[in-house]
Amino acid sequence: MNTAHSPKLDAIDTPAALIDVERMQRNIARMQTRMDELGVRFRPHVKTTKCVDVVRAQIAAGAQGITVSTLKEAEAFFAAGIGDILYAVGITPSKLPRALALRQRGCDLKLILDNAAAANAVVEFGKVHGHAFEVWLEVDTDGHRSGLAPGHDALIEVGRTLQDGGVEVGGVMTHAGSSYELHDVEALAALAEQERAGCVLAAERLRAAGVVCKTVSVGSTPTALHARELPGVDEVRAGVYVFFDLVMRNVGVCGTNDIALSVLASVIGHQPDKGWVIVDAGWMALSRDRGTAKQSHDFGYGLVCALDGTPIAGAAFVGANQEHGIVAIEPHDADALATRFPLGMKLRILPNHACATGAQFPEYYAVMPEGHVAVWSRFHGW
Repeated sequence: MNTAHSPKLDAIDTPAALIDVERMQRNIARMQTRMDELGVRFRPHVKTTKCVDVVRAQIAAGAQGITVSTLKEAEAFFAAGIGDILYAVGITPSKLPRALALRQRGCDLKLILDNAAAANAVVEFGKVHGHAFEVWLEVDTDGHRSGLAPGHDALIEVGRTLQDGGVEVGGVMTHAGSSYELHDVEALAALAEQERAGCVLAAERLRAAGVVCKTVSVGSTPTALHARELPGVDEVRAGVYVFFDLVMRNVGVCGTNDIALSVLASVIGHQPDKGWVIVDAGWMALSRDRGTAKQSHDFGYGLVCALDGTPIAGAAFVGANQEHGIVAIEPHDADALATRFPLGMKLRILPNHACATGAQFPEYYAVMPEGHVAVWSRFHGW
C-alpha cells in the first residue's frame, strides 16, 4: 500500500491529491486525546480517506475498530488485518451474502438498520444460512437523515424482531449530521448533548424492554470535538477530522492551517483581461461539492494556496469545468498576470469537502515532515 518515493512537489504530475502528514498526525492526536479525556472508545469513520496507511496511523494513536460506508471498504480493510468493523449504512437484502462471507472469514462485521422490513430480511437470511448476525439499530437524534426515533414504539418492535429471530442487537448508533450546518460553540455543544441523550435514551428503552443492547455509539466530527461529557456513551465515531476541510473550517472546528488534504494543480493558461488564471484541476479533481456556498465564507471550489500551503491573498477559485479550473485574481494587473503565475506554476487547492475531493483520486501523495513523499493507495467503488 505504501510505496516510498522522493519526488519534489513541483515535479509531481497534476492534478494530484496531497496529504500533509504532519497536519494529519496532529489532527489524529487531537481527536484521540479528546476521546481519552471523555473516557470513551474511538471508532474512526474511514470513508473520508479509504486508505490503509491513514487508518493504521489512527489505530496506532489509540482508535479501536473502524466505521465504513461500503462493503468494499470492509473487505479491503479486513484483508489488511482490521477485523472490528461497523458498516454504518442501512443493510439491504442483496448485500447480506457479502456480509455473511466476511463474517464467515472471521470479520467482526456489524450491520445497521432502521426499519422492520430490513430486520425481517436479516432474520430470515440468518435462519436460512444458520448464521446469527450482529445488528445495531440506527437512531435519529436530529432529523438529519435516517434512523428510528429514540422514543418511538418502532424502536422496540424492531429490536424485538431481531432478538426474537436470533440476531444479536449489538447496540444503537447515531450521527448528528446537522452539526455541519452550525458554527457556534454553544450550539455545537448543545447538539452534542442532544445526540448523546437521544442515543442513550434509545438504549435504555431497549434494555427496559428486555432487548440486549451492549453499545451506545455516537458521533460526527463537530459534536465529537464539542461534547463536554458523554455519560452512557461507549464509543464515538468521526471521519473528516483526520483531514478537515473548508466546511469544517467554517463550522469552527479547525483552522485553515489544520487542513491536511489539498489538490496540487498546474497553471495551464491565462485570461489577462478577465484577471483569470486557468489551472488543470476542475471538478473532476476537486469534485462539484460547494458546501461552503451556504456558510459564512464561500470559498468557491476551494482555497488557492502557494506550493508551500500559504493561502494566496486575492485569489478565488470561482469556476470549474471538467478538467479546467478558473482562479480569479483581485486586484489584477493584466500585464503582470502571466509573470506572477507563470505557465506550469504549481498551486495547492484546499477542498470544500475532503471526502468528496479524496474520492476523485486513486492515490495520495503523502508529504512527510522531513520532506520526502510516499504514495498511499486509496480504495474506490462499492
